[in-house]
Amino acid sequence: MSVLALTACGGGNKKPMETPKDQLVHRLFTYAEEGKIAYGHQDDLSYGHSWKVEDWENDPLERSDVKAVTGAWPMVLGFDLGGVELGWENNLDNVPFDLIRKAAQLHVERGGIVTFSWHPRNPLTGGDAWDISSDQVVASVLPGGEKYAEFRLWLQRAADFIESTGVPVIFRPWHENLGSWFWWGGKLCTAQQYQELYRMTWLYFTKERGITDILWCYSPNGDCGPEAYMSRYPGGEFVDILGIDTYESAGAGSVEEAGVRYAEELKSNLTYLNALATEHEKLMCLSETGLEGLADPTWWTATLEPAIRDYPVSYLLTWRNAWDRPGHFYAAWPGFEHEADMKAFRELDNILFLE
Repeated sequence: MSVLALTACGGGNKKPMETPKDQLVHRLFTYAEEGKIAYGHQDDLSYGHSWKVEDWENDPLERSDVKAVTGAWPMVLGFDLGGVELGWENNLDNVPFDLIRKAAQLHVERGGIVTFSWHPRNPLTGGDAWDISSDQVVASVLPGGEKYAEFRLWLQRAADFIESTGVPVIFRPWHENLGSWFWWGGKLCTAQQYQELYRMTWLYFTKERGITDILWCYSPNGDCGPEAYMSRYPGGEFVDILGIDTYESAGAGSVEEAGVRYAEELKSNLTYLNALATEHEKLMCLSETGLEGLADPTWWTATLEPAIRDYPVSYLLTWRNAWDRPGHFYAAWPGFEHEADMKAFRELDNILFLE
């Protein structure tokens, strides 16, 4: 990461950071400058491979699959806000929003970092975020659209919740926008419509509501190349972090061959992402990644870490360990046959967990 980029976001300023957002930006840039990468896990404090929090009000929220295996919590804790727009008590993964708030506050108090994604329902059809039956959804929520007033209420509810946490967060709305599996995806709206959606979200949170302790992450899906990556970029004013979502999938061939393909794709993605982050003076991150089921016994130390070690990745986030889907996990858990490799990953000098 260039010194110019660090200075532009406050890292070169010798006076004390003025806001929690400034402090978080400086912290993430420092990680990148020092070649450190913070490890993150989705939903980590709320449930694990074979357990979930039942009484969040009285639970100290210390349990964690990651901590049970490695001895430390993930440095970054992820949650999704899907459902907050409708006033649900629980999110789309059935995690109570009150638990999410408590976990976010506690994690930051312990020294960690929090990131929120958002998979809102389809406001036009009434389906979920994956309902792509209409290509008019984004148009319907923009000014002049038939769902604009309703969507403003959705933005209000999302902003209310983030503001209620009282902690700085990394917010990653409208992600994987080049694919077409969400209603805001590549074939479901024009580039201009997507940019208007992102900017409208930012303007509501930042200008209308005055919520400034948010780092905004733009995170398309890889493997797309720099031109496609920037084709829907909303503009530098609206983005603090350039991220990318890319997973390893088994596909054809052996576990080893899948790992090689993933590592090559990841390096290609991070190469152009690093160039873009430097050019635009932004942080960069691996906003979602992982291997479902972790069939590769040395995935952490022989596939993931070698692919990312030479890039200024401020943090990476692996997806969740679902308590009710035995094969749907992205971090090791106690008793998992390959748990030793994740423990070895935690002990690497360049990987940061929360002590």
